[in-house]
Amino acid sequence: MAKKQKTEKVEVPVVETPVVETPKPKKVEPKKPTWEIKDRNYYLTGNQSPLTYSVRSSNIYYFDEEKGYERELKYTNNQKTPFVDEFPKESQARLEHIIFRNGHLSVPRNKQTLQKLLSLYHPHNGKVFLEHNPIKTAANEIDLLEFEIAALNAAQNLDIDIAEAVMRVEMGSKVSGMSSKELKRDLLLYAKRNPRLFLELVNDDNVVLRNFGIRATEMGILKLSSDQRTFSWGSNDRKLMNVPFDEHPYSALAAWFKTDEGMEIYSNIEKRLN
Repeated sequence: MAKKQKTEKVEVPVVETPVVETPKPKKVEPKKPTWEIKDRNYYLTGNQSPLTYSVRSSNIYYFDEEKGYERELKYTNNQKTPFVDEFPKESQARLEHIIFRNGHLSVPRNKQTLQKLLSLYHPHNGKVFLEHNPIKTAANEIDLLEFEIAALNAAQNLDIDIAEAVMRVEMGSKVSGMSSKELKRDLLLYAKRNPRLFLELVNDDNVVLRNFGIRATEMGILKLSSDQRTFSWGSNDRKLMNVPFDEHPYSALAAWFKTDEGMEIYSNIEKRLN
C-alpha cells in the first residue's frame, strides 16, 4: 500500500492592523474684532436731522457677558473709561453731554472713551443712532441695486394678467380702468420703488388667484354676498363656497381654487373670461 504523505500545516501569520486614532480638531476660538483708532461719525436713525438731539450719557447700563452682570456707564471728560466701576475712587467724575447736531455727531480719533461708549456699549446704538460704516453701506446699496435690477427685468417681461394682479395689491379696483400702457408704466415704477415686495408678489401664486377671483366678481361671473361670507354663481345664485371666519374673502377664494372642486370652477371661469 502506498504510504500516505503527511500534510504540513502552514501557519498564516496574523497581521495586526494598527489602530490609528483620529486626531480631535482643535477648538478654534473666534477672534475678537480689533478696535481701530480712527475718526468716527454717527447719525440718528430714520434720516432724522433735528437741530440738536441729546443722547443719554448717564443712567445707562451694559450687560457684560464675561462678568455676568450689568455695568453702569457714564460719559465724562476726566475719566479714561465709560465704566463707572473702573473710575478711581478718589476722583470725582465730571459728566459730559453727548449732542447730535443736525442728526450728526463727529468724534475725532483722540476721543476714544466716547467712541467706545457709542460703538460698543451704548444701549441706543442701532436704535437711536448708528455708526457710519462705508463698507456696510456700500454692501447694502449693492444688494438694493441688484434687487432693483431683478425687479425691473421681471416687470419688463411680466405677463399682463400677473401685472394686473400685482398692481391690484397696490392700487385696488383702479387697475380695472387702466390701459395697458398705464399699467406697464405703473408696474415699472412700483418695481423700482419697492423691488423686494414686488418680487415677492410676482412669485406669490395667491396674488394671481386673488386677482382672478376679483375679475370674475367684477364681471358678474361670481357673486359675493353682502356680508362677504359666501361666493355663488352670478347667473343662478348657486352657492359655491363659504368664506371661513376671520379670512379675507378673496384670499379664501384663492385657496379654494387649489382644491379639486375649486379647480373645476376655475377652469369654467377661465373660459368665460377669455
